[in-house]
Amino acid sequence: MKVSPILDSEFSATVMAVPPLARRADYSLDAAENQRLIRHIEAGGVRTLLYGGNANLYHVAVSEYRALLDMLAESAGPDTRVIPAIGPDYGKMLDQARILAQTQYRTAMVLPLAGFTTSEGVEAGLKRIVDAAGIPLTLYIKSENYVDVDTLARLVDSGTLLAVKYAIVRANPSDDAYLRRLLQSVPAAKVVSGMGERPAIVHLREFGLAAWTTGSGCIASHAVMALLHAIKSGELGEAQRLYNAFMPLETLRDDISLIRVLHDAVTFSKIADMGPMLPLLSSSPKEHHADIDSATQTLLAFERQFAAETSPAH
Repeated sequence: MKVSPILDSEFSATVMAVPPLARRADYSLDAAENQRLIRHIEAGGVRTLLYGGNANLYHVAVSEYRALLDMLAESAGPDTRVIPAIGPDYGKMLDQARILAQTQYRTAMVLPLAGFTTSEGVEAGLKRIVDAAGIPLTLYIKSENYVDVDTLARLVDSGTLLAVKYAIVRANPSDDAYLRRLLQSVPAAKVVSGMGERPAIVHLREFGLAAWTTGSGCIASHAVMALLHAIKSGELGEAQRLYNAFMPLETLRDDISLIRVLHDAVTFSKIADMGPMLPLLSSSPKEHHADIDSATQTLLAFERQFAAETSPAH
C-alpha cells in the first residue's frame, strides 16, 4: 500500500476503483479472494482503491475494523493507494478514527448519513474526527441537505477535508447548480465524480473534475483507465466507444442495486469469489442473475480484448 502524503495530482492520475469486499460463508474476511480482485484491478493501471459503499462498510463492526485495515494494506501493491471508509454516524467514526491513528493510512472517506445532521454539526464533528485520526478526510456527498457549500468550502480550506466525492444524482448532469457553486470555492482538482461512468464524461469535460469512482471498472480496469485518458486527451470518439461498453452493467446497477449487482457481477466474472454479502444487505434477486451475468461476461470479454489489443507485445 502506498503510504506517502497524498497530492492533488494523484486524484487526476487514476480512476478510483470502489471494489466489493470478499467474505467467507461465515462472513469472515477472505484475504485471498480480496487480493485476487485487487491484483486484477491493479493490472489495468488503477492505482487508488476506495473501500466504501460497494464494500458494505456501512455494516462493518468496529471490532473487525483493524483487521480489515491490515488486510487491505497488506493486499495492495506498493504503488496503490487504499482509502477506507468510516462512519456514517459520529460514534462509529470516532471509534474508527482512533484505530486509523495507529495505521499508515493517509485519508479516510466519510460515508453519507441521511437525516439527523446539520451543516454546523457536520463541521464540528469532522474536525474532531480529524483530530482523533491524525489525517484529513474525504467527504462523500450524496445530498444537498448533508452540508451546505459554504461549510464544505471551509472544511477544505482548513485542511479538514482532503477531497470530495461528489455523488448527487441529476437527471441531466450538466444542469447542476450546487456543483457549479461548489467549484467556485473548492478546486476541481480536489473533487472526484462519485457515480460511476454514467456522468463521468460530463463531469470531467464540463466541470473539470479530477476523475471518477468506478464499480464496473473493477471488472474492466484496462478499459476504465483508457476511458480516463481518452476523456482527458479529448479523444471523444474513443471515449464514447469505451463508455458504451460500461453502460449495460451500469444500467443494471442503477435499476436494481449499485452495491448488490456489483458484488454479484465480480463473482460471476470469476475474477474473484466475493462470497455472501454482509447483513443487513443480501445478494441481488435471483430473477436478475441471468441479466447480470450476461452483462458481466460482455464487459469482461470487451476488457480482455481491449487489454490484448493494447498490450506492448501486440
